[in-house]
Amino acid sequence: MTDASALPGRPRGGVTTGPVTERAVNVLAPNPSAMTLDGTNTWIVSEPGSDLAVVVDPGPLDEGHLRAVVDTAEKAGRRVALTLLTHGHPDHAEGAGRFAEITGTRVRALDPALRLGDEGLSAGDVITVGGLELRVVPTPGHTADSLCFHLPADRAVLTGDTVLGRGTTVVAHPDGRLGDYLDSLRRLRSLTVDDGVHTVLPGHGPVLDDAQGAVEFYLAHRAHRLAQVETAVEDGYRTPSEVVAHVYADVNRSLWPAAELSVRAQLEYLEEHGLI
Repeated sequence: MTDASALPGRPRGGVTTGPVTERAVNVLAPNPSAMTLDGTNTWIVSEPGSDLAVVVDPGPLDEGHLRAVVDTAEKAGRRVALTLLTHGHPDHAEGAGRFAEITGTRVRALDPALRLGDEGLSAGDVITVGGLELRVVPTPGHTADSLCFHLPADRAVLTGDTVLGRGTTVVAHPDGRLGDYLDSLRRLRSLTVDDGVHTVLPGHGPVLDDAQGAVEFYLAHRAHRLAQVETAVEDGYRTPSEVVAHVYADVNRSLWPAAELSVRAQLEYLEEHGLI
């Protein structure tokens, strides 16, 4: 068995419900799959001593999970005051409307279609609730509406699907674009270098204790895959499905449909830059 400390990003063991940093508590949704790993991580974030909390990504429309999130906050003496979304994929956002009904909260997101209330989210926004500070970091690429939330006090970043706790993420073409995704990874790398972020609180998988290592791994992985796709096209593999079968031959076939989305994004990127 590989030592977790030797893996990219230094993942922390298994994924469980409970405190992760001084300000962040995870409630794991019961929706594990090849795409969602152990399930969706729903984050409850609050300032120590405060009776207010922010929930990031309520997760799927699962009544038991949504109630468990509220119960976890209430057992800690906190009331959910605001709901935030990293992006609109159902495993993160489908339960947001029902969660808003249960908690009486607003839902803030980049995509206006996902919002409940007048306020959205945009680059540079600073969210303050009960003394807690979260900074909005735009990270399009996985999807056009993807955001991360910088938690300065814990030197952490909540990444949704932009960086996962295990494996790599999909550039969900055509909504997701590879050029945007690479820019977003560089933006996250700047957070690790310039702002001291060392912990990744991902939307799926274990917490990562080496944020810079994780982002550097993602950037290297994307460069490697892009070179593989470029070579595959040069060798005569033309369609996305042909490229997937050639380049992703070592990947479980159940993941090939998702891989094809990333390949389409890579082909688009190569075409835009005159490389194929």
